[in-house]
Amino acid sequence: MRDALGDVQSVLVLGGGSEIAVATVKQLAKGRCRTAVLAGRDLAKLAAVADDLRAAGLATVDVVAFDAAQPDTHAAVIAKVWADHPDLDVVLLAFGVLGDQAAFDADPAAAAQAAVTNYAGAVSAGLAVAGHLEGQGHGTLAVISSVAGERARADNFVYGSTKAGLDAFAQGLGDRLAGSGASVLVVRPGFVRTAMTAHMDDGPMATTAEAVATDIVTGIQKGAHTVWSPAKLRYVFAVLRHLPRPVWRKVAASR
Repeated sequence: MRDALGDVQSVLVLGGGSEIAVATVKQLAKGRCRTAVLAGRDLAKLAAVADDLRAAGLATVDVVAFDAAQPDTHAAVIAKVWADHPDLDVVLLAFGVLGDQAAFDADPAAAAQAAVTNYAGAVSAGLAVAGHLEGQGHGTLAVISSVAGERARADNFVYGSTKAGLDAFAQGLGDRLAGSGASVLVVRPGFVRTAMTAHMDDGPMATTAEAVATDIVTGIQKGAHTVWSPAKLRYVFAVLRHLPRPVWRKVAASR
């Protein structure tokens, strides 16, 4: 439970290797957050991240196995986390795969598997988390979406479509939880410089994991329901989402 000053004291990260999520936990550690649970597939990688977070000031960092691509396992994993940590203030839903559109075009099964990870996995994990947050009567589920879901581009429409679905799911879940004490924060970053995008040229208004983390922590503190990172993307997409499709195709192709 948050302390008397409203500071976050504990966090669960689903997708514990995410650079944005790790940067967010480090930001929270500058306050009063002292407990983190990292959930993901690569336990060796998570162990190294855990050491890094302990060095950043966290007292307790646990690592648990979690596979976003296996939705039928999520409820049990999350229930075990809550059994070990009965009161969690924040859950970061930070897993996902970017993939490559040309590869997806050539291998539809791979595209479907990406959709399972990015969307179906988020639905199962998100609902499981929501049940626990609702039961304890407080807590924030921060879902890392993307501006790619605002309007899918031809060169990444599989990824964009999964983020569009994730975004809609998170908004609906937040509306369902209204009044329960629990809440959902939808995070919409633009192009973020991370290992996942290292092979790509910077997109417009490119940002860093640390900058997104600052926006997430500010959103949690303010009780916001949506965070754009950087904030000016809100106004950019207010225009872009309404462009006629022929115009949008030209704009998207020029990016």
